Amino acid sequence: MGSELKDNILVWLPSPMGDVILCTPALRAIRRRFESAKITLFGSPVVHQVLTPSGFADSWLEQNGGVLAAARMLKSHNFTQAVLFKNSFGSALACFLARIPVRVGYSREWRGILLTERLYPPRLSLGGFKPISMVDYYLAIASRLGADVQDRAIVLAIEPKDAETIRAKLPGVLNCGGPVVILVPGAAAGPSKRWPADRFAKVADWLISNYNATVVLSVAPNPDEKRIAEQIVNTTSHRLVNLGETPISLGELKALYADADLVIGNDTGPRHIAIGLKRKVITLVGPNNPAWTDPGYADEVFIKGDAPCVPCDKSVCKKTSHFCMDAITVEMVCQAAAAALNTGGPGAPGRGGI
Repeated sequence: MGSELKDNILVWLPSPMGDVILCTPALRAIRRRFESAKITLFGSPVVHQVLTPSGFADSWLEQNGGVLAAARMLKSHNFTQAVLFKNSFGSALACFLARIPVRVGYSREWRGILLTERLYPPRLSLGGFKPISMVDYYLAIASRLGADVQDRAIVLAIEPKDAETIRAKLPGVLNCGGPVVILVPGAAAGPSKRWPADRFAKVADWLISNYNATVVLSVAPNPDEKRIAEQIVNTTSHRLVNLGETPISLGELKALYADADLVIGNDTGPRHIAIGLKRKVITLVGPNNPAWTDPGYADEVFIKGDAPCVPCDKSVCKKTSHFCMDAITVEMVCQAAAAALNTGGPGAPGRGGI
């Protein structure tokens, strides 16, 4: 199979920000395997921004429109092979309609007949997909292509101009005396993944009181997450930096994360940005099974909400109380933050009272 993949390769990326970051080890492996080929990445504008800059490909195409529009665009580029990291039926159909002769991907979503090279995701004995890290899920495709998949590290890079502009926009953040701690209280997948806003506020106050930290609220530019940030700001006793009030680009956001001493947040896309930039991370996990998104990163600490109903993987909690996220206490998070800020590892005592 590997000897067939050469010349003009299309790589169709997954859509969620977190998934595309977890895909970076596979992208690196494919680039190394096919150094002389022309590789084009295809994905949404957000995906393009989060992976820029990178050496994974020679060019980019941005997805705009439905299946037929994508097929027309792809056909005009005369690709010889398509590597489908996106699992959708539509992505396989578009590549089939574009007459790309070699189409590689997972046989799921009723699309196996549209692929020329099929992989099958591992399944549980009673049905359903077996939870495995998406890093390994994507690396399996690269392995099928003959790539060396030993390097599992996820990686992101920042543009120098973005580092300059974020420093100009937020001079008080990156030139402060204490540690910079970013809190991520939102979650694009739904409210079930969100730790309560009032608890984030208490953690922010504790960090400022005990570490003279500069605390940044990192939220998406949508009304729901802006509202969460406002709740936290209105509850704290100290001044926070609220990105809901300061429009920045995704490139600037990455540059800001690159200078953070610690990132604390729900299991959502920005967590993977922090890992890709080699930051210390505390991830709060409730309804979802962390096996899906665990990259095996040494500087990440999971705090899991213990409840009899987890993992349910539902976007909205159906119980009378949000048992799993409520089980994560402020004390748990502050202790983990103390360990990270004091020594960089788990188990170290905090210097301040909780």
